[in-house]
Amino acid sequence: MERKSDRELVVTRTFDAPVHLVFEAWSNPELFKLWWVPKSAGMSLVSCEMDVRTGGAYRLVFRHPAFDEPMAFFGTYREVTPNKRIVWTNEESDQGAVTTVTFEENAGKTLVTFHELYPTEAALDEALAGSAEALPEQFAQLDELLAGRS
Repeated sequence: MERKSDRELVVTRTFDAPVHLVFEAWSNPELFKLWWVPKSAGMSLVSCEMDVRTGGAYRLVFRHPAFDEPMAFFGTYREVTPNKRIVWTNEESDQGAVTTVTFEENAGKTLVTFHELYPTEAALDEALAGSAEALPEQFAQLDELLAGRS
């Protein structure tokens, strides 16, 4: 995980699976919900709606025992190029990032670059103390899922 600038976060990870399987894990809601929620967070994903195409939308609803009300995260897919790139917005607040994930296959493995651009430095600081901190665990869970599918 690297803070690339005052408003940018970049995480890279190579997965031991071909690009079509890695891309499917990001774009198929049934697979996505198997790895996206970090198990240690104690949250559950109660709803996962994803229309993964350019101009499509997503809505993820989480429940956590510490909160009475569920939390919804939602946005729009700005660009979807199968097996290459997914760009989406995070519209649940005015401090949401634009997230770009790219996929590059090399010798049967896939390099994933996860890039987030926040509107302010404070928004990135908040993300680093919260959701972004979970990325290594999420990617480990994706590794486990892909190991069972390769």
